[in-house]
Amino acid sequence: MSTTIISKVTLEQFLALTCDGDEPRGNPRYKAIIRKIVSDLCETIDQFDISDEEFWQAVNYFNFLGERKETALLAAGIGLEHFLDLRADAKEKLAGESGGTPRTIEGPLYVANAPLSDGFTRMDDGRDDGETMWLHGVVRDIHGEPIPGAVVDVWHANTLGNYSFFDKSQSDFNLRRRIVTDSEGVYRARSILPSGYGCPPDGPTQQLLDLLGRHGNRPAHIHFFVSAPGYKHLTTQINLNGDKYLWDDFAFATRDGLIADPIKITDDAVILQRELPGAHTEVNFDFSLQSAHDHEEEARVRRLRVGEV
Repeated sequence: MSTTIISKVTLEQFLALTCDGDEPRGNPRYKAIIRKIVSDLCETIDQFDISDEEFWQAVNYFNFLGERKETALLAAGIGLEHFLDLRADAKEKLAGESGGTPRTIEGPLYVANAPLSDGFTRMDDGRDDGETMWLHGVVRDIHGEPIPGAVVDVWHANTLGNYSFFDKSQSDFNLRRRIVTDSEGVYRARSILPSGYGCPPDGPTQQLLDLLGRHGNRPAHIHFFVSAPGYKHLTTQINLNGDKYLWDDFAFATRDGLIADPIKITDDAVILQRELPGAHTEVNFDFSLQSAHDHEEEARVRRLRVGEV
């Protein structure tokens, strides 16, 4: 049902009163943003004749969302986090900037201050009997020159699709590490192949996705922050080719240029060189960083994260 009951004049008078639009006090930018949000909500209520009961169900939903700490998950699920990436891409294009590894969403499950290693690290604690993964690559600039001393901050799920810290059965910082690239810009890690995951089936995010007729599943993927002095901070993740949700990711994180091809390694010489117990899966992915214009571009976006003040 679409209708209009409140007149434009009445709505404008209401907004001027509630959002303090004509008063000198307060923050002008915040007042303008809140006025726009409230205006759009009021027009939506009017257009779809939303009942009082529906309105309060929505209020209760946001309370539930906060209680379950799924606000960031919902932001990914309804595409808002992906929209920020699209907008950042468009701003770079308008500025004539190009090149570098594509950005994509961070997601809600990062934990700061993972153990730091030089060149190589083992990420898993040995408790998960998942398939061994050899993850490696090179960090370069957009001209192809290696960047030694870059920090590759990497995290991923276990074979059940769960992340340490949020999954209390895992050890601290399991499958979370920071690796400083060597003199040739190389990073290497031994880990286990991750699995994709689904939204909690009893949570508010999946509740809304059900109403939209959508699933809440993600393909197997690996998250990265990649940073180095003088270069733009990169927030990205790679999805593993062959996953059935590769191009049907509920969080819209799959992007061209961010798909890795897992390769089964059975060569005894390679296995011996890597000091691995046997056949394993290799995931190779290189990163390319754009030069930063200022120090602010070298830092990751400020948001609430576990372990950060």
